[in-house]
Amino acid sequence: LGDTPKARRRRHRVKDVQSRGRLWKHSTLADLEGLIGPQDLEDLFIFTLVRNPWARAVSYYHWLQRQTFDHSAVHLAKALGFSDFLRHPHTIASFQASPARSYMSDAGGQERATLYIRLEHFAEDAGPLWAHLGFDLTLPRANETGTGADYRKYYSESDSNLLAKCCAEDVERFGYRFDPA
Repeated sequence: LGDTPKARRRRHRVKDVQSRGRLWKHSTLADLEGLIGPQDLEDLFIFTLVRNPWARAVSYYHWLQRQTFDHSAVHLAKALGFSDFLRHPHTIASFQASPARSYMSDAGGQERATLYIRLEHFAEDAGPLWAHLGFDLTLPRANETGTGADYRKYYSESDSNLLAKCCAEDVERFGYRFDPA
């Protein structure tokens, strides 16, 4: 479902699958209904990666600026500076509507995540996954934008506070905070 060369070569395998939502690398668990039956969810070890919301917003903004498809978020990111993009009602609504829980809930709204792994604490948080798999992996860093490493320089205090409110559920649940430089 991803956009790696291997995933692209395998897309034909899900071409005719009828699913509830879009099948892509950021599909929600609910989107996968039809590909995965409700009875199968009970037996799965379901995990996802989560990211510091402030770093995620900066990365998202820069990713959108590089895109060429026709979407309102792409147009906003290309037309506005970061602060104005962040404060736009569309962006605020998008962040408020997509806490980590929303990706890990089935079509009935039941959260099914076995594990959330904070990207910034991957080695620490991945232990239960390694235990489940029966082996450890050392994963290389890939797909780095280079812009989110020092996300703090993009934020005024009021912008930081705004994003904290928009992402309050994830900030509280995963212990995130805006650390001053």
